[in-house]
Amino acid sequence: MNKKGILLVNLGSPKSTKVEDVKEYLDEFLMDERVIDYRWFFRALLVRGIILKTRPAKSAEAYKTVWTDQGSPLIVITEKIQKKLQKLVDIPVEIGMRYAEPSIENGIKKLVEQGVTEIVLFPLYPQYAMSTTETVVEKAEEVRKAKFPNVKIAYVEPFYNKEIYINCLAESIREKLPENFDALQFSYHGVPERHLYKTDPTKTCKIGDCCNQDWNPSHKFCYRHQCYKTTELVIEKLGIPKEKTVVSFQSRLGKDKWIEPYTDETLENLPKKGVKNLAICCPAFVSDCLETLEEISVEGKEEFLHAGGENFNYLPCLNDEDRWIEVVKTLCEEKINQFYLV
Repeated sequence: MNKKGILLVNLGSPKSTKVEDVKEYLDEFLMDERVIDYRWFFRALLVRGIILKTRPAKSAEAYKTVWTDQGSPLIVITEKIQKKLQKLVDIPVEIGMRYAEPSIENGIKKLVEQGVTEIVLFPLYPQYAMSTTETVVEKAEEVRKAKFPNVKIAYVEPFYNKEIYINCLAESIREKLPENFDALQFSYHGVPERHLYKTDPTKTCKIGDCCNQDWNPSHKFCYRHQCYKTTELVIEKLGIPKEKTVVSFQSRLGKDKWIEPYTDETLENLPKKGVKNLAICCPAFVSDCLETLEEISVEGKEEFLHAGGENFNYLPCLNDEDRWIEVVKTLCEEKINQFYLV
């Protein structure tokens, strides 16, 4: 009898705010060919020759502003999700991080030690991107083939347009929205434009054009389309006029062309357009982390207020909300049932 288990996978975090730990984490993260997709020599030249000379110290200071007594917010929240989900299911649940510890290999090993032979692996990213979902799947398959060849893994697919997720996200946002706001901004993590072309199986992507079509085979792998679709479905559920919402993309790195509009520039321009009271959420993340707690709720707030804004309201991620745990449970169970159909 095959025994099943669940592995929840998130991005990862440095093990501490020490510069050397942040440097080690950034090295593993940025040297991933699906994050910075240059040839190894040029990637190493950029990351180890330039970025890691200065960025770790700056990032370490940023991490200090969000670090908790328990550790990294992202790790702590993922552990809370795991514990709550474990109470709802009768199979083992473990966590793994794409970068640093606890690793994907460690998570699989823990499940195998409990007798698990069939794993539902859940990448905790609503939208598909080569630097998120794809790299998690590739890493997990690499580990499985090398260390656990007899284990079967089924992957929960991106859920950006799933009704249960949209309902969950919309209700979460509704409860956190201030009574009065001029605009609701959806800030998604950015990716270089070339990533969209690389993940397009049709090789026909024209950024912006195909994203707005009712259906296109590239939509399954198009991060930009999926971000806009999530926004469209959520504001429809909330009953907010489209003209009262804004979509932007944050966290760009380097001088390459990333998908636009950029969050920082948007925050600076909104007050000029009469937006004084802003609410902002980050639906590319299910767990609050450095990019939401520091980049948006601290730096983003400063940019908006400095530009003439008056009220800035950051709406926290789903984190370990009970309704979100129910969504995770449902999506995992759907994938578990597929094992029985094989």
